[in-house]
Amino acid sequence: MELELEKEEQVSSSSSSSELKFDMVDLTAYAGRWVALVGDLVAGVGYTAVEALHLAHRNRPKERFTLQFVEEPGGEPLPLSPLLERIRPFLSRRNLPIYLVGGAVRDALLGRVSHDLDFVTPQRAIRLAFRVADELGVPAYALDKTRDTGRVVLANEKTTLDFARFRGDSLTADLQDRDFTINAIALPATAQTGHSLIDPCDGAADLTAKRIRQTHPQAIADDPVRAWRAIRLAAALGFEIAPETAVAITQAADLMGGVSIERVRDELLKCVATAAPHQAIRQAHELGLLPTALPEIGDMAGVAQSPPHHEPVLAHTLSVLRWLVEVETAVLTAAPLPHPVLMAARQALSPYAAALQARFQAEVDGGFKNGTLLRLAVLFHDVGKPETRTVEADGRIRFLGHDKIGSQIAARRLRRLSLSNQAVEQVKRIVTAHMRPLMLAQAGQVPPSRRAIFRFFRAAGAAGLDVCLLALADHLATYDGPGNEVDWQKLVTLTAVLCHHFFHKQEETVSPPPLVDGRILISELQLAPGPEIGRLLRLIQEGQAAGEITTRAQALQFARQSCQ
Repeated sequence: MELELEKEEQVSSSSSSSELKFDMVDLTAYAGRWVALVGDLVAGVGYTAVEALHLAHRNRPKERFTLQFVEEPGGEPLPLSPLLERIRPFLSRRNLPIYLVGGAVRDALLGRVSHDLDFVTPQRAIRLAFRVADELGVPAYALDKTRDTGRVVLANEKTTLDFARFRGDSLTADLQDRDFTINAIALPATAQTGHSLIDPCDGAADLTAKRIRQTHPQAIADDPVRAWRAIRLAAALGFEIAPETAVAITQAADLMGGVSIERVRDELLKCVATAAPHQAIRQAHELGLLPTALPEIGDMAGVAQSPPHHEPVLAHTLSVLRWLVEVETAVLTAAPLPHPVLMAARQALSPYAAALQARFQAEVDGGFKNGTLLRLAVLFHDVGKPETRTVEADGRIRFLGHDKIGSQIAARRLRRLSLSNQAVEQVKRIVTAHMRPLMLAQAGQVPPSRRAIFRFFRAAGAAGLDVCLLALADHLATYDGPGNEVDWQKLVTLTAVLCHHFFHKQEETVSPPPLVDGRILISELQLAPGPEIGRLLRLIQEGQAAGEITTRAQALQFARQSCQ
């Protein structure tokens, strides 16, 4: 669809003088319709923006005009982003229709406010994005020139505004070409109530029914990554996937080879970051999607374990994910306690809640949040068990070395998913160290020695904080609750001690500053450069952490004795 918009620049530049005029015009007679205005005169009216524009051009072919949607009175106000209030006057001065679409409309109907906003317009979307950016005093860039898509970035508010040209020749065609009906609802950008919704795919009915349904039979086949998106939305919203859409998801598994791995990765990470990651992964397994992105996770299904585990490996992993979400809620937030057993963890770790929350919100290279990487590590923490499983003569099942093997498997898979080296290394560390808190607690080392604390953080680094939360969730999943109360309390106390040392005793036990360096050791001890220097420096730092070495002289004396 092409509209006559060649005079848009003049409309924008002269709008400030005409704005006061048409703001005062009584347009209630045109409720539910679009009007094209020339100053304070109505030049065209229509039930669609196209009708109003065509009539305005026929009636006033040489005039500049603006386009507005007139809402019907009495509608229920929708919870929309305050940002819309800021840009609504600007949008009302355009001479082309602009619609809010997608997740922001869906969330508004669910009573939620979405701060990332998607808009569609018949044409010149990139130009519109730059003009909105100028109005807000923030940057913008062309996201996709071929598809005429631009993005406005509000970095301080961690918000983006996307503007795109219609997919097809009309708004209806655009909506019908989207993924799921609940994402195919539009609202004129200047409208504010439910009376103005445009819903050609009956998405509002599916929202009421809590159902994920594709907009048309080929919607998922047209873009197979939508299969992962359906699973993510179902987990995030607590919805069911419609039977015919579930069949389409299963069929899409064979089409994933044609999808870029980065797009699959992004949807997978969003699945892991939902409020119910265990449900998303379970459904992906049931619908046959795991082999397309995480085949090693699917291989854990049905791998039996000995007591105290009460579930096979994959089922246990999903239970750990479920408990981790509850541990995060209890430890990192002040939200109502999700489970009474977590009161002990909340009380013990409350002094570190803000610092832990800051860590989990921080990002590593590639823009991956630490909290998301922890959940990925939980997904992979037992992935080495199928390869290391042995059965002893008495029937006991063991998985010796599964932590190290699992970290290698996780690293290979995450590299194939194009995660950054820093993100891969962090997941590796968590998987490798995930057994350490449990072993320390079971050995009765609570509180642990200074040397044990140092060794723990030397192996895990800052990821040791992630390991603490994983250990709590792993224990709860293993025993389907706290199990023995004494053992649970020991583990909670241990994690609190580890957090205390990390946040308050860095230079004492976690990472003591060096008393000597390699050059000093080479000079004082007449040693040749090589691996021995590194070994001695590590031993000295461990002695510092244990409180056994406090001066440079002691460090040199210790080094002399250690290399004899």
